Amino acid sequence: MMNEQARILLAEDDPADVELALSVMQSAGSAQCIEVVNDGESALDYLHRRRKWRGRGASQPALVLLDLKMPGIGGIEVLRSIKSDVRTRCIPVVIFTSSGERRDVALCYENGANAYVVKPVEFPSFAETLQSISQFWAGVNVPPMRSVRVTR
Repeated sequence: MMNEQARILLAEDDPADVELALSVMQSAGSAQCIEVVNDGESALDYLHRRRKWRGRGASQPALVLLDLKMPGIGGIEVLRSIKSDVRTRCIPVVIFTSSGERRDVALCYENGANAYVVKPVEFPSFAETLQSISQFWAGVNVPPMRSVRVTR
């Protein structure tokens, strides 16, 4: 079961995939825990509390589900930005995309992706995969605490 405070940021430009994801999460009882953005710039605005997200509160999502192929700022650029910023680098990022190209997989891991999942085409597999991802990253996984600093 997902933590009460756990939120997921879904960065996805395909309305059909957004609808499927929200349907899956609603059936799992967690639709209220998902924020949806439709492009890379909006994902970064959300994470950095800019523009329409300015007053959203201090906590970060437990997980960013990130599509690679989005208009404007693409998923790889968003991933690089998240993982290169001390304020966001600890947020788990799962690439959730239709691309299974080895080059994309390698590039995402090289840039700090926590996982890479190819979206299943069939709805039952899509639903099962998305539920597994959200249950682990927003339920089982222990996210870093905001106030904890790791020193070496």
